[in-house]
Amino acid sequence: MKNLNELSTEELGKLFPIIISDYNPEWKKLFEKEKENLQKHIPQKDILRISHIGSTSVTGMKAKPTVDILIEIDNKTDTSDLIHRIIGAGYSYSHQPDNPPPHMMFMKGYTPQGFKGQAFHFHVRYMNDWDEFYFRDYLIKNPQTCREYENLKLTLEKIYKNDREAYTKGKTDFVKRITSIARSIKKWSG
Repeated sequence: MKNLNELSTEELGKLFPIIISDYNPEWKKLFEKEKENLQKHIPQKDILRISHIGSTSVTGMKAKPTVDILIEIDNKTDTSDLIHRIIGAGYSYSHQPDNPPPHMMFMKGYTPQGFKGQAFHFHVRYMNDWDEFYFRDYLIKNPQTCREYENLKLTLEKIYKNDREAYTKGKTDFVKRITSIARSIKKWSG
């Protein structure tokens, strides 16, 4: 049996299909529990902020049941040691050369047999003013936009059930447009 790193994009899409679930209030609790787990494995001096991002952080919104976590680290952090520690917390590591430095993402709940237990995506970046916060907060404050995004995801789920890249690409213009609006409002509101 192949390990996950050996699977093609097509094979991964079949093994891990897009599934949009009704909102689950447990997602916030799962984030808090996983945050505590990560804090046990990562030296406190390296952690600047740990945040719940993505659709599971928006109360009431349907979402893929994957809890997204963003940890912002000090730029002096020993990233090799950090990778070792997070793998020790039960995550698999994925180098992300197209993402912002330090180009790291970790995943939990993915196995060669499919999803197992709760799925997590854990993004590691240096401290900054990230778009994900603007997008999340705008959805929380604007229920109509939240429903529009939810409907877009449900439509894309039907079209791209086994194509995660196309699903993500299908959301890109909406996410960029709303993030731009959110940033402009934040800029003017101080």
